Amino acid sequence: MDSIDKLLAQIKAEYDPIKPAPAPQQSKPDVISPFISTPSKSQSIIDNILAEVKADVEEKAAAEELQRQQELEQERIRQEQIKAQQLEVVQKQAKEWLKKLDPLSPEGLWFESFAEGYPSKLAAAVEYLQNN
Repeated sequence: MDSIDKLLAQIKAEYDPIKPAPAPQQSKPDVISPFISTPSKSQSIIDNILAEVKADVEEKAAAEELQRQQELEQERIRQEQIKAQQLEVVQKQAKEWLKKLDPLSPEGLWFESFAEGYPSKLAAAVEYLQNN
């Protein structure tokens, strides 16, 4: 038991350079125990605080990413709505244009051959009006 106490005193002296190394004598285990356990307690407290901070930062980053994704989705939906409205306007224009188009005129004959590659004359008229 005496040799264990001496080793503990030496270890304490090595890690506590402010205090001079005590003369080899019998020390109490309860004096050394707090010295040995204190760093592990403070280390675990620091680890816990760091873990909490890291979790908070990750949570905040996840919330910001979710908000960014939601904003992107809302912007995508808004853009689709704008395109749908624009298409609706162009379709109205195309219907009016088709009503006014004389099928026997040179433009009407040209349009008939142009429209053959489309599913409907309306789709061809929309494409034609969008490009011109």
